Amino acid sequence: LHLRPATETLESLIRDGWSGDYDMAFIDADKTGYIDYYEACLTLVRPGGLVLIDNTLWDGEVVAPVDDQDEDTRAICAFNRHVHRGDRADISLVPLGDGLTIARKRV
Repeated sequence: LHLRPATETLESLIRDGWSGDYDMAFIDADKTGYIDYYEACLTLVRPGGLVLIDNTLWDGEVVAPVDDQDEDTRAICAFNRHVHRGDRADISLVPLGDGLTIARKRV
């Protein structure tokens, strides 16, 4: 159990040589940190490993006009674009609950 900001824990794991050692990571945290958490988790999972990201549909708010979006919604939209444009993982968005994105790290 690590009681500190998640970015510190993830950076520590990478620094300590755990890159590529995990089979799966699950992200459900502050939405403004999703991109940073995803990048660190993608580093930590092995090729073929999964990164699961919760709340990527955000109660449908991700399709609201930008002027009507709050900071968390804009952060999730930015995250979704980031993952979609990336080339290090195959992705699928599962429309369960608030949306679950599954990213499989490419070999």
